[in-house]
Amino acid sequence: MRYKSAMRILAIETSCDETAVCIIEAQGDMNADFKFEILGNALYSQIAIHALYGGVYPNLAKREHAKNLIPLLTKAFRSANYNAQSFNYKAQSLVMAKELLAREEELYEQLIEFLKIHPKPDIDAIAVTKGPGLEPALWVGVNLARALSIVWGIPLVGVDHMEGHVMTSLMDFVNPSSGLMQKFEFPLLALLISGGHTELVLSHEWMQYAVIGRTRDDAVGEAFDKVARLLGFPYPGGPAISSLAALDRASHQKPSLKFTPPMLHSNDLDFSFSGIKTEVRKFVDGETPDDEMKMAIARAFEDAVAAVLITKTLRAVEEFEVQTVVVGGGVSANTYIRQQLGDALAKTDQAKLLVPPADLATDNAIMIGLAGYFHAIKKDFADPATLRADGNLNLART
Repeated sequence: MRYKSAMRILAIETSCDETAVCIIEAQGDMNADFKFEILGNALYSQIAIHALYGGVYPNLAKREHAKNLIPLLTKAFRSANYNAQSFNYKAQSLVMAKELLAREEELYEQLIEFLKIHPKPDIDAIAVTKGPGLEPALWVGVNLARALSIVWGIPLVGVDHMEGHVMTSLMDFVNPSSGLMQKFEFPLLALLISGGHTELVLSHEWMQYAVIGRTRDDAVGEAFDKVARLLGFPYPGGPAISSLAALDRASHQKPSLKFTPPMLHSNDLDFSFSGIKTEVRKFVDGETPDDEMKMAIARAFEDAVAAVLITKTLRAVEEFEVQTVVVGGGVSANTYIRQQLGDALAKTDQAKLLVPPADLATDNAIMIGLAGYFHAIKKDFADPATLRADGNLNLART
């Protein structure tokens, strides 16, 4: 049963190499009365495809998004019990949809077949990732969302991908399909760590952000992948590095190798990971490390990365009197970083740590739906005629 105050959000995520669609029902404001339910959720990972090339290729990601969005939309509709039936759409809205998807002929044709059997759904808003990310990939999701908004006459919300990660960390998932808002206090500090981002974002109130630290070169997830490649592991390399590091810690009480934590003592909250990548490359240059040495390298690398992430986070906690720390992005699934940060914060007895479920640390549409809901209740809607994808979108200027 749907409560009168509830709102249903269709969310679309195509920022990188995950194609995702979900439908959530949420109610309440930005406090303890908030709750949500996942009515339908569908995700397709392109990792296996990009692994063949050692990393994500934007145009390949774009093609895969275009191919898979409508099948995922159909799957989400079925999960939400939106039954198919014939429906007549206004001809002009279909013309506008065709114009929006002019460069995605296959996606348009799939959309038309989908619309032939699906009427306007019981949805209050469409949320879509508008950035940051790979711009060719972002445009596929944005243009489909714009087309659906026009055809169905449903309001559109453009969501910052990083804000989605923050929202997921704030949720208490009671079970896999529903959740509540966790108790927390401002100021809130978000450590956003992924293949494309390493940022410290400060928030003193809901949906107001200031970026107080960022990477000057490689993102931390990118560094994990590059070091893994140096050791002979395929993309994505983060899980391999973490597994090797854990094996070394289990086998040896003390590390046999150490790398320099980059920018550990700089007088700012910025990060840099290109130097440690270079240090690893020089160490293995001309050598073929055996399994024991790979374990030692992985541990030393992860130790150094964790040290600088935690040191900068603790410095920000003290400087800004932070009460809540959230961690989001794909690297937030790293067990060692979670544990070390949690232990370090516990010693300060100042800030509460909130992290997302490991299976929602990577990109998904649920996080976009959650962020979209909070924009929708503020009536912060986008014009489908003018919404644009922005690969370099800055959370502080969302």
